[in-house]
Amino acid sequence: MTVESTRAFLLTLPHVVEIIQSGDNLVFWVGDKAIGGKMFALIDLDPARSNHPVISFPVGPEAYGDLLETRGLLPAPYLARIHWIAASEWTVFSTPEWHDRLRRAHALTLAKLTPRARTTLALPPAEQRRAITARRHRLSEREQTLAKPVKSRKR
Repeated sequence: MTVESTRAFLLTLPHVVEIIQSGDNLVFWVGDKAIGGKMFALIDLDPARSNHPVISFPVGPEAYGDLLETRGLLPAPYLARIHWIAASEWTVFSTPEWHDRLRRAHALTLAKLTPRARTTLALPPAEQRRAITARRHRLSEREQTLAKPVKSRKR
């Protein structure tokens, strides 16, 4: 697997949204963040960094311990407490194994979405886009309201 082939595969899964986060990380979400989506895969795009994993993803508590015994897999930085692992190289699994692991990560994450987020994802595509746009608009208005300076009263 490579970054390009992994990206192409992940984008075939249902309800996947990709974003660039923290400058050089390609992050894949199940559902849009605005409606309560959750990330399920993180690819490090900076090849110059040494000792950094190429990809991190959730595996759940049942598989976590067993997978850590696999050469090339380690606890994911900052996310190990929620049972994420990181692969130090793309050769850890074969392509079919990667597809299986990443499908499972997607399914684990989808199952953890709130009922409201899952309901939104079940809408027809046009309605889903409208719901996401409306939610982003409400969040933007809320941020603007919170950012306004509060006038103090003179006593």
